[in-house]
Amino acid sequence: MAAGENGLKMVSIGGLFRFAVGPAVVAGLFLLCGMSTARAAGTDRVDARFEIYGFAGLHVLTDRTTVMETAERYVIATDLDTRGLARVFIDLTSHSEVHGRLTGENPYPSNYRAGVRRNGLDRQYGLDYRGDGAVGNVSPPPSSGRRLLVAEQQINNTVDQLTAFFMVERQLAQRGTCTLTVPVFDGAGLYDLRFTDVRREMLWADRYQNFTGSTQVCEVEREDLAVNPDRNEDTYRRGRIWYARVIPGDRMIPVRMEFDTAFGAVTGYLAELRGHGVDLHLMGD
Repeated sequence: MAAGENGLKMVSIGGLFRFAVGPAVVAGLFLLCGMSTARAAGTDRVDARFEIYGFAGLHVLTDRTTVMETAERYVIATDLDTRGLARVFIDLTSHSEVHGRLTGENPYPSNYRAGVRRNGLDRQYGLDYRGDGAVGNVSPPPSSGRRLLVAEQQINNTVDQLTAFFMVERQLAQRGTCTLTVPVFDGAGLYDLRFTDVRREMLWADRYQNFTGSTQVCEVEREDLAVNPDRNEDTYRRGRIWYARVIPGDRMIPVRMEFDTAFGAVTGYLAELRGHGVDLHLMGD
């Protein structure tokens, strides 16, 4: 177990957006599940599991993420791993987590760490954030020697991808809009995430997921500013996310998502969610 800030403890969870890749995005498709059974006083915790499907309904990925909040701090941790036949092409496991502070409505990361094992090769990523906007890239050099070259001033005032999606979830709940551009550096790539409102939409249960309810559809587009030299770590270019208010509190939750990746279109479904007095089971194991 890793100790979080303010004495919080947590085990691995799930993120989703760096689907065939490096340090776990998707973001993403993005945030929520699996922490210590001991709950710290004054801590809100949300655990979730997402299942992701690709071409012809092939089950390709499981994402588990946990989000914990106190009045002044947050911790997001995510684990993902490929499933079934997808492992023949990409055998991927990933753990990433960010610790940060909450100031008013805004989250600010303090440190981000990620570890990725892809087809037997390991990568580690680390970012440290200072209060003046400076970001320190403490990622060890890759064994291939092919490291993204960015100037220090380019990554200042950026956030990690987990915090980026967290920002949108909170803004959507508080202001009713997801329109936001977030500069992101994840240790592997430097890019802008552009979120825009699409429409309100009623979702209905389908053969994958037993969810029916009102949602806000948001589009996310990734604009690269400095491209990772390792093209094996390519991730999505754009996607759509269906957010719903399935728990009380200051965040909207993604219940469904579609992303265009280098490996074709993938669709993610919220399968389970626990937190804030809610225990949802929308899909099987």
